[in-house]
Amino acid sequence: MAHKQLKLWFDKELALKLADKLIANGVTFDKNVFAQKVDQGTKDLELKDRVELIADLLKQQLAVDYTIAVTWLVGILGPENEKETGMFKAYYWVMPIAKYVEKYGLQHFDLSMNAIQEITKRNTGEYTIRPYLKAFPERTLKVMEVWSKDKNKHLRRLSSEGVRPRLPWAAKLDVFIEDPTPILPILENLKDDPSKYVQKSVANCINDILKDHPRIGKDLIDSWLLCPTKERKWIVKHALRNLLKLKDSWASGVLNQE
Repeated sequence: MAHKQLKLWFDKELALKLADKLIANGVTFDKNVFAQKVDQGTKDLELKDRVELIADLLKQQLAVDYTIAVTWLVGILGPENEKETGMFKAYYWVMPIAKYVEKYGLQHFDLSMNAIQEITKRNTGEYTIRPYLKAFPERTLKVMEVWSKDKNKHLRRLSSEGVRPRLPWAAKLDVFIEDPTPILPILENLKDDPSKYVQKSVANCINDILKDHPRIGKDLIDSWLLCPTKERKWIVKHALRNLLKLKDSWASGVLNQE
């Protein structure tokens, strides 16, 4: 992926890439019509709108029930990403598939959870999962709690990043802004995670909680520092960065305690 503005990668060339992958998997697909519509439709759009347009055109061109189309789309995802980087370089082309699941999959919960699980192993499902958390909070949280114990670091990260009450560039999760306690079991499962990629997400989630419910966030951190591991210490320090900027005396005391 050469250096250019990210939005410019969502163009006719990406459409041809997706079409070729589908056709190679035996899917009947009008490659030229799809590419032409993407080319014409994306010229004046920004990143999010380009991704959404391509997802909409995928739905239009596949012209089959979601249960069939999502199986085809998951089938072209290819090898998993073994690294903690590369989601937007090597796997940028997965984003319209994630948007397709986000927009059109709510009535097919189990299929969509499987699709999000596979998507996040290559790109990310942190935005895709949020409509499911809004529509089916308890059911989706149960799945994400299982993911928080998975051997795959991308799934573990999604379990915390996806429930962030104030995830940047995403719709806020008001249910967890009002009451973050349902997401605490997930964070508990991740408090000693060996992956820095996951640790950063956990810290950011706690940072979100501290903005709206400082007492809940502080109590969680206090409980973690009774016998802290090095992983937990790093998470706590990163989670406290905003409070430290505000010269919060409790946060300063926590770091001195370490």
